[in-house]
Amino acid sequence: MGLDEVDRELERAEQDASPQGRPFHSRRSEEIERVISASSVSTSSSEGVPSRRGLGMSRISTQRDLERHPTELSRIHTQRSQHSSTVGRGPKSRESRKPLPEFGAGKPYPPLLPDQEEYVVEFDGPDDPLHAQNWPLKKKLLTAAVLGFTTMTSAFGSSIFSAATRIIAREYNVSITVGVLGVSLYVLGFAFGPTLWAPLSELKGRRLPLVLATFGFSIFNIANATAKDLQTILITRFFAGFFGACPLAVVAAVFSDMFDNRTRGIAITVFSMTVFTGPLLAPFIGGFIVESYLGWRWTSYIVSIMGFLSFGLCLLFLEETYPPVILVAKASELRRRTLNWGIHAKQEEIEVDFRELVSKNFSRPMRMLFGEPIIASLSVYMAFIYGLLYLFLTAYPMVFQGVYGWSAGVSGLAFFGMITGQIIAGITVLLQQPWYQRKLAANNGMPIPEWRLPSVIAGGASFAAGLFWFGWGGYRADVHWIVPVLSGLLSGFGLLSIFLQALNYLVDSYLMFAASAIAGNTFLRSLAGAGFPLFSTYMYDAMGIQWASTLLGCVAAALVPIPVLFYLYGHKLRAKSTFAPTPPSMMPGGTADEAAGLEKEESTSGGSGSGNVGNGVASTGASGGYIPRKTEDSKV
Repeated sequence: MGLDEVDRELERAEQDASPQGRPFHSRRSEEIERVISASSVSTSSSEGVPSRRGLGMSRISTQRDLERHPTELSRIHTQRSQHSSTVGRGPKSRESRKPLPEFGAGKPYPPLLPDQEEYVVEFDGPDDPLHAQNWPLKKKLLTAAVLGFTTMTSAFGSSIFSAATRIIAREYNVSITVGVLGVSLYVLGFAFGPTLWAPLSELKGRRLPLVLATFGFSIFNIANATAKDLQTILITRFFAGFFGACPLAVVAAVFSDMFDNRTRGIAITVFSMTVFTGPLLAPFIGGFIVESYLGWRWTSYIVSIMGFLSFGLCLLFLEETYPPVILVAKASELRRRTLNWGIHAKQEEIEVDFRELVSKNFSRPMRMLFGEPIIASLSVYMAFIYGLLYLFLTAYPMVFQGVYGWSAGVSGLAFFGMITGQIIAGITVLLQQPWYQRKLAANNGMPIPEWRLPSVIAGGASFAAGLFWFGWGGYRADVHWIVPVLSGLLSGFGLLSIFLQALNYLVDSYLMFAASAIAGNTFLRSLAGAGFPLFSTYMYDAMGIQWASTLLGCVAAALVPIPVLFYLYGHKLRAKSTFAPTPPSMMPGGTADEAAGLEKEESTSGGSGSGNVGNGVASTGASGGYIPRKTEDSKV
C-alpha cells in the first residue's frame, strides 16, 4: 500500500530540510519526543508545513524541542507551521484556475518583497518568554489544572448518564437498550469529534477550539436536561460527546507545547489518568442524584454546570500555547505598530485544501488501521479493553444492585476499586522512567519500541485475571462484597497499563505517521466503547454474571499474546511495513553504531538497493535494513 503524493513530497521536503542534507540523520530519543493523546486524532506538534519554491520544496519544523540545535532555534521553531498532517501542505497546495484579479484603481501589481524570509517573525532565542515552554512554573501548573478539570468534565459526562438509563426507559416506555443509547451516542461523539477539533487546533491554535467546545458542550447538556422527548435526549447526548471530544484531542497537545522532555511524561500520565478515571467517578454521583428529589435531569444539569465552569476558566485563564499561532499574534502586533504590512508568520501563508483535509484525517488513518498488522491488532485489543470500560457501567450495577441489593448511589462507590488500580498503574509507569532512560542511554539514545511492551503484557494478564475474579467473586450474595470490589484493582491496573504503553508503542513504531496511527486506533476503540454497553445487559441476563465475565476474561486472555508476539517479532513486521521507518538499531542485535555505519554507507554509495521514498524508508539492499527518512513524530 503506497503513500499518496502528499506523503512523498513531505518525505522529500524533510530530506531537503535536514541540517546535513542526508537521508537519515540519527537523533537521540530526547530530540524526537512528542506527545499524542490516548483518545486524539491530532497530529503531534512536530510536523511542519512545507512551502514550495520554484520546482522544489523546503521545510523546517516549527516546534522541535527547545533542547535541539539551540543555535538554529529561529529556523527550527518558527520557520514552518506544524500542521501538515492535518490541514494541508502549504500556501500553494492547490492551484487556482481562476484568472488573477486586477489590483484595482489602475494600479500595477507591486513588486515582491526583496527577501520574503526577512519579513517572517521568529522566536527570540531559546529563552523567549512568548514560548509556552518558557512560562513560569506557576503559570504552567495553573493551565494544567484548568485543562485537567476540563478533560475530567468531558469524561465524567460520558458515564454519569448511565445511572439514569433505567429511569428514562420507564419514563418513555422503551427498552433498557434504548435508554443505554444515551451513553453509547455520547461515546460515539468521541469518535467523530476529533476530526474537527484536531485540525482546527493546528490551524487556529489550541485556545479557540477549547473555548468553543466547552461552551457547546455545556449548551448541549442544558438541552439534554430540558429535553421533552426521547429523540431530543439522544441527539443532544451525541453532540455533547462531539463537543466533549475536544479536550481529549487537544489537551495532550497543549501539554506537549508547555512541557519539555524532563516533565512531559509526568504531565501526560496524569492527563491520561483523568481521561480514564473520569468515567468511573461519575456513576456514584449520578446514582445519588437519580435517587433524590432532583431526578435524572440533574445528571445533565450538573455536567453543564461543570462545563460552564470549564468554559469560564478557559476563557479567562487559558493562553495560547501553539507556537505558530503565537507568532501570528506577534506578527499582527508588529504590523500594527510598525505599519510594515509585509511582516507575517509562516502560519499565515497556509492554504486549507479540503481534499487533503479528508485524506490526512480520515483516509490515511483508515488505510493504516486496516493495512498495518501492528495497528490493526493493537487497535482490536485496545478497542476490546475500552469497550469493557463502558460495559462495566452495566455490569457493576448488576452485581452490586442485583446481587447485593445496594442502592444506585452506593453501588457506584464500587468503582473506586478500579480507580485505585488505575492510580497504581500510573505510579508504576512513572517509576519505570529511570529504567527506560538508562536503556536509552545504553543504546546511544535510540529508542526500541518493544521496550514498551512488558507493561502491556503485564497489564493484559492483570486485566484478564480481574475479569475472572469479578465474575466468580460477585455472582453470589454470600460472598463478601469486598471480593468483587477488590477485583477492580487488577482491572484498573491492567486497563491503564495497556493503554499508556500500547499507545507509546504505536508512536515509537510509526514516528512520523504516529498521528494517523493513533487516529485510526481512536476511531475503532470509540466505536467499541459505544457498542459494548448495548449488548451487555442481554449477555449478563442470558449467561449469568459468572459465565458472562468468564467469556470476557477468556477473550482478554486470548488477546494477551498480541503484545507478546510483537515483543518477539515486532521488528520484522516494522521492517516490512509501508509506514513504519525502522533503523537498524531497532532490530535485534542492531546498535546505534551500526545504524551510523549503514547511514554512512548509504550516503557514500547512494544506496545499494532501490530507494523507496514514498513509504518513508530506503532499502539498503544487501543489509536488508531500513533507514527512516524522517524521525520526528511523537511519543509519550
